[in-house]
Amino acid sequence: MGTEEIIRIAAKGDGVTESGRFAWGAAPGDLLHEDGTLEWGPHHVQPACSHFGRCGGCQLQQLDEETLTAFVEARVANASASQELGAEKIAPPHLSPPGARRRVSLRAESSGGRVVIGFREAKSHRLVELEECPVMAPELFAVLGPLRKLLITMGKAAPAKKGRHGKPSKHQQTRMAADIEMTLTDQGVDLGVKGLTAEGLAATEAMLDFSREHGLARLTMDGGYGFETVWEPVPVTVTLGGVQVPLPPGSFLQATVDGEEALVGATKRWLEGAATVADLFSGLGTFAMALAGPQTRVLAAEAARDAHLSCKAGADRAQLPVFSAHRDLFRNPLQPDELSKFEAVVLDPPRAGAREQVECIAESTVGRVVYISCNPSSWSRDAARLIEAGFRLVELRPVGQFRWSTHVELASYFERD
Repeated sequence: MGTEEIIRIAAKGDGVTESGRFAWGAAPGDLLHEDGTLEWGPHHVQPACSHFGRCGGCQLQQLDEETLTAFVEARVANASASQELGAEKIAPPHLSPPGARRRVSLRAESSGGRVVIGFREAKSHRLVELEECPVMAPELFAVLGPLRKLLITMGKAAPAKKGRHGKPSKHQQTRMAADIEMTLTDQGVDLGVKGLTAEGLAATEAMLDFSREHGLARLTMDGGYGFETVWEPVPVTVTLGGVQVPLPPGSFLQATVDGEEALVGATKRWLEGAATVADLFSGLGTFAMALAGPQTRVLAAEAARDAHLSCKAGADRAQLPVFSAHRDLFRNPLQPDELSKFEAVVLDPPRAGAREQVECIAESTVGRVVYISCNPSSWSRDAARLIEAGFRLVELRPVGQFRWSTHVELASYFERD
């Protein structure tokens, strides 16, 4: 077997040699010796985080900027090539910088009065207690230390559940598990805790004191029956396309502001001059708010009721020509005759793609389509159907919002011949 050079990075982040040997944590140019050890090459750098290698949040911190950018571009280019889409242009990739992540989902667990908050270890259910995180916004990371203390306080304040013989349950005393969601909003940090409830006056007072002391925009708890707001001095909003839009707890938001700007900027450039646009899977209105104006009317269709109502409220307040439709596009996609009333379509579906909706677009007379995707694989399948229907893939824009992760997004523009 001997020593071999790493020539590329595979989709899941492993380095690969020409003969097909895989090595985790490798970079192109590294040498993989027969015993499995790596000799660093010119593109291998010291990881930015001390948790790298255990924490499952990042897979690519060993790559220099040039190689990381090339990985993002290759993921998108390979997806296009796999379906022979014939992309006319692949724009330079956009990579979010360190410390830019404005929303994160973490796990909190306790045992014996000690609380750990962090990401799962790679291929494990164990948690990595985060002592640093160069990915997330500093405002979010600053909350973690105080939050650990709050959860310990709440555990002590909560009345213990009784066991079979009237004694406190050992499990209740020693074990707590919760999902933590944090989002950076216009008003500050929006913190959601799922899997816990505030039981008793002491726990409630501790949460209120915590929210006040750390300037939270909002604190919500979900013990299994939906989010309950504990603290929200003023309504929480997020600015999209210059418009303040109400942010329901747990709502989807692009991971970074700069990544959102890259996706929206490409979309606006591609659809310049379109008088009517259908924004499908519109969410809070990320694209609708940016596109709507004196010359452009937008239909924003979204299945999630809270997001739909927030989009409508934001557009109404800003007096934008956005018509918000509450519609499940998987069960009830816009039909070809409905779509043919629009000059252009924007769609940003979940990871599974939008097979049924794309089929209707293919059968319509729409001439311009912007497809935003967080899954190059499902995107390429849907894109092939558009090509088959007479569209051509004019431009691709790879976007790496999830820095040092194998998760890659893209914006794509199709025109009908």
